[in-house]
Amino acid sequence: MTARPESPVPVSSLAAELTAAVSELQLPRRATEIDRSPAFPTAEFRALGERRLLGLRTAARHGGRELGLLDAAASLHALAQASGTTFAKLSLQPEFCSLLADHGSEELRARYFRPLIEGRLLVGNHVTEPGAGSDVGSLAVSATREGPEYLLNGTKSEAAFAVDADAALVYAKVGERAVSAFVVPQTLDGVTRSLGAPDLGERWMRRGSVEYVNVRIPASHRLGSEGGAFDLLKHELTRERLLLAAIYLGVGLASFEETVDYVGVREAFGRPLRSHQAVGFPLAEDWARLDAAWLYVERALGRLDRGGEVFAEAALAKRMATEVALTAIDHAIQFHGGRGYSSALPHERRWRDVRSGGIAHGPNELMLRTATGRLWPRDRPSASG
Repeated sequence: MTARPESPVPVSSLAAELTAAVSELQLPRRATEIDRSPAFPTAEFRALGERRLLGLRTAARHGGRELGLLDAAASLHALAQASGTTFAKLSLQPEFCSLLADHGSEELRARYFRPLIEGRLLVGNHVTEPGAGSDVGSLAVSATREGPEYLLNGTKSEAAFAVDADAALVYAKVGERAVSAFVVPQTLDGVTRSLGAPDLGERWMRRGSVEYVNVRIPASHRLGSEGGAFDLLKHELTRERLLLAAIYLGVGLASFEETVDYVGVREAFGRPLRSHQAVGFPLAEDWARLDAAWLYVERALGRLDRGGEVFAEAALAKRMATEVALTAIDHAIQFHGGRGYSSALPHERRWRDVRSGGIAHGPNELMLRTATGRLWPRDRPSASG
């Protein structure tokens, strides 16, 4: 075993609980199994809820752990390093639904958010449409007010948990440009769900399309003021991008450390692979980049925790984390040779899973556009960026 460089990532306050959950639930093995036979991990979802490992940042009054942002990020990083993106993102799912906790009524929180925290009910997010993705202002799905209800019409695409979610946060246009968010039970009349083509990675999310045809939603299911979803979404995206960055870096670190061990004992041309500069130098760079990316994420988390504006930094952090992690995992595949390129080792699955990070929650190209809005405020992009 090779000596480990000291990591800048703090030890999670839940370290012992996370280690126990990974071992007792056999999460690395289960991640491989549900990648090969895609299915939503219902049993693990419930088990993580029972262990209070869902909603790490969520307020205690809603059933969460109420961890600080840095501690939550360290916990997700550790979970991702131990078992990949699958269960770390499952743990993060309540964060993707934080609008429900922060802006929903007590009734909505009791009916949808508390069961989500407990792993008893799955809530998805429906933003993307066939003709609109990151440009939320171009959404075509509409919500028309009719007395005490809204009438929802249109199609959402590329939706995670398309056929598995019990409810979804649906973003819909309520005027010429205004967008509102609604909690929509997926069993209502007029909701039709279908699976899409198999994904490259993160197959357990079972993405697909959801069509809404004259679906009646109580006005009480709207989150926040009418037309105010842009501002709400901006704050949610800031937090989730930083926490996602922590997850991707955890996965990259797992492959990096396994590769450092491997090249320390594997020999080629009569000496260990580590002694060949073509192997050792790229791994030294991976070490520096993984540490530097984490320190960037940590700084942004600290500023956000103190009430600072870090929308652009969060966008850059997600972009940086995905690229750094993918490079480290690619080196793992390369330096493990033929086995690295096979499903015998976890590196190929990790690469496929982390690859989604350059697309989901804002593509990496848009993350740069968001950052230029800080450099040249007059050109600042919309809240969706």
